[in-house]
Amino acid sequence: MSARILIVEDEEPLTMLLRYNLESEGYEVETAARGDDADTRLKESTPDLVVLDWMLPGLSGIELCRRLRARPETRQLPIIMLTARGEESEKVRGLATGADDYIVKPFSVPELLARVRALLRRGTARPSVLEVGDLRVDLLARRAERAGSKLDLTQKEFALLEYLARHAGEVVTRTMISEHVWDMNFDSFSNVIDVYIRYLRRKIDEPFEKKLIHTRRGVGYMLAAAP
Repeated sequence: MSARILIVEDEEPLTMLLRYNLESEGYEVETAARGDDADTRLKESTPDLVVLDWMLPGLSGIELCRRLRARPETRQLPIIMLTARGEESEKVRGLATGADDYIVKPFSVPELLARVRALLRRGTARPSVLEVGDLRVDLLARRAERAGSKLDLTQKEFALLEYLARHAGEVVTRTMISEHVWDMNFDSFSNVIDVYIRYLRRKIDEPFEKKLIHTRRGVGYMLAAAP
């Protein structure tokens, strides 16, 4: 049986585009243009995944997400938040409310499809704590510790660590990091990401015997426990 996806989006052209591409992938797609209508529908039936716009008439996406996480039957429902907002505080707020992923408009449809596939593969279990070796990242408390010692991280450092932890064992490119952590594409000569990777290494790797952040020269970075 194909997965059922609910798109909650009030921009009709975008809704049509997403519906066409998701149905082309074999998914069963339903749509709602208002947050309150989607809330009513979700009380009646739970899909396998929700693509949810931040700004909606009737009920905002952020409030709908909060309500879904408060209900036992939708607490584990995978949610991808769509938004035109790029500020870091808004991204943190969206993730803290319970969204599993966050994508900023305009975005590429193949990227969204890839995220849909990844969330559906992950299933309904939404871990609140990510662990990589002796590193522990608590997504709800927004804190991290290694070998039992609390790590003093800035908001941006935590956001970068969270992204790396969510993709532990995978190499993530600088472009992926800039888009998902900073919500923008840095100039190819910018060293902002490299600087923040160094900040993380000083706090996560240097005080400990084994390093967790690995560089794949010419490709990107990976968070993985040392063998």
